[in-house]
Amino acid sequence: MHIGVSFKMYLDRPRTRQWCAAAAEIARRHRAVASGAVELSVFPTLPAMELAMAACADSPIRFGAQDLFWHDRGAYTGAVSGADLAEMGCFYAEIGHAERRRVFGDDDTIVARKVAAAVRNGLTPWLCIGEPEEGPVDAATAFCLEQLMASLAELYEPVPLVIAYEPVWAIGQSDAASAAHVAEVAEGLKTGLAERTGQRDVPVVYGGSAAPGTLSELGHGIDGLFLGRFAHDTTAFEAILDEAAELAN
Repeated sequence: MHIGVSFKMYLDRPRTRQWCAAAAEIARRHRAVASGAVELSVFPTLPAMELAMAACADSPIRFGAQDLFWHDRGAYTGAVSGADLAEMGCFYAEIGHAERRRVFGDDDTIVARKVAAAVRNGLTPWLCIGEPEEGPVDAATAFCLEQLMASLAELYEPVPLVIAYEPVWAIGQSDAASAAHVAEVAEGLKTGLAERTGQRDVPVVYGGSAAPGTLSELGHGIDGLFLGRFAHDTTAFEAILDEAAELAN
């Protein structure tokens, strides 16, 4: 079971350190996290990355970057190198979030380049995909599978991967997508990926207004959650870990 938490650009450095220190304490005492039954990953802003890592020292928390560039070195002002992220101790690189696609123009070609850069530097892609508008589940599955395959277009063999299914129409809303919809899309992604590449056992987590109660509702139709604003309250965050532990057992 995978639980990821992204801070986007909500938390400043002091608040990030405070949250990470509290989360590390929760992770150390939480049996499911300590045993590895629940894997916990945090995606802070880059300026707060090393400070966040220090606050989580000696805890089982893994770290990921919210983005990276597709080249490792060169005249690319403001870009973030996957080589540097790996050297810092990042495990994941979040790629393809709907906000990156909408605000920064990260299309499928750019996403594929970033996925290849992550893999090249030993980072596991935490790949975000999702249909833009609410509609029938078969249409959503077909759209997401094509988006997934386009994102993997520059890879020549299966690689470690986490798929974050985030229907764009559910992000930032009061309610998550229905459990039946999420489970069917997740299963379609796994089946389609296996048929096209032979790769199996790729975890699919859900993001999109995920909150306490969402994971219990989704049940075994999903392999975890990618959390945003609802995890900023560490009490709610711990409650979600309890749900994950219950499902993992």
